Amino acid sequence: MNETTVHYRGRYLDLVERDGWEYSTRSNASAVVVIVAVTPDGRLLLVEQFRRPIEARVIELPAGLVGDHVEPDETIIEAARRELIEETGYTAHSLEPIMDCPSSAGMTDEVVSFIRADRLERVGPGGGDDSEDIQVHAVPLGEIDAWLERQRRRGLPLDPKIFAALYWLERSGERT
Repeated sequence: MNETTVHYRGRYLDLVERDGWEYSTRSNASAVVVIVAVTPDGRLLLVEQFRRPIEARVIELPAGLVGDHVEPDETIIEAARRELIEETGYTAHSLEPIMDCPSSAGMTDEVVSFIRADRLERVGPGGGDDSEDIQVHAVPLGEIDAWLERQRRRGLPLDPKIFAALYWLERSGERT
């Protein structure tokens, strides 16, 4: 039997237990999107922002929650479009799902939907909403490995989802 007990209910996260396994679940969103966006001139869009749980600025792909503050019935594609504009200042004329993956299967039930953003156009400054301080990096794919290594040597953590995106870009022939 899959009996679930809620041990703690926060504003955004719950700590639950099912069959003896404790894990977290989001109470304020239905899903998470991560956007793999390459500009027409071959630059991967990355963002850098402070992440309180690890007390550091982190290099990441643009991402966000689905249905957290806009529309409870928001789709992953709608959320990807909104987050891409908000965080990077770019819009995509094509958004396609790549795949869904657990973010940390031993700690949370969260599933991340990777979305490929194509035919990008700059429409604003990016940088996030009023609660965020996001720096946008548009890194040429031909220089991405060296750029990421420089950031790591500077002490900036790199979100491993970046490397999943690079794998998919290589498989699609965009990164050679």
